[in-house]
Amino acid sequence: MRPASMQSRVSDIDSRLTIPPTDWYQSLTAAGLRNPAVHGPARHWLQVEGSFTRALQKQCSRSFHVEVRREGFATPTQEEARHLDIPHRQYAWIREVSLCGDNQPWVLARTIIPLDCLEGEGRRLLHLGNRPLGAYLFTSPHWQRGPLETGLCKPGIPGQPELARRSLFSGHNSSLLVGEYLLPALFQRNML
Repeated sequence: MRPASMQSRVSDIDSRLTIPPTDWYQSLTAAGLRNPAVHGPARHWLQVEGSFTRALQKQCSRSFHVEVRREGFATPTQEEARHLDIPHRQYAWIREVSLCGDNQPWVLARTIIPLDCLEGEGRRLLHLGNRPLGAYLFTSPHWQRGPLETGLCKPGIPGQPELARRSLFSGHNSSLLVGEYLLPALFQRNML
């Protein structure tokens, strides 16, 4: 399988809906020492246990959907490769989506799936389309979530995510990395 470049699925990608550089902390408390906003309205979302998608769906009054923004084979960032313990220049399947509640993007998600994860049953990960990744991970007994990390994003323009969370899912002798970047609309909607 020869890797091709990552393809955008949305022709007019809103620059606010891009993932900014992020510093990661092993705990909410550690991140809170740098940015007290983690203890504000976003705190609930940074600590959700179980399926993040399921928690978002419960907040919808009308509808929930996944919008694939881009996906394909590409090289992860150096930090992501180190976190996954894969060679820096090794290709991985990278999937970026918007998780939308009531027709509004609430979360940007970025998943790094190393080649080892794409063997056997893992090939399904290449064909998720607009289905949530969580529906696959949380219904498979083979995947176990590791500890949550808290991310402090460095937004370059207003409206980009400021806070994030991520975790490793391990199974089948390999791991994949899921990052969820909270858009301000998610936790500000409860303040109106």
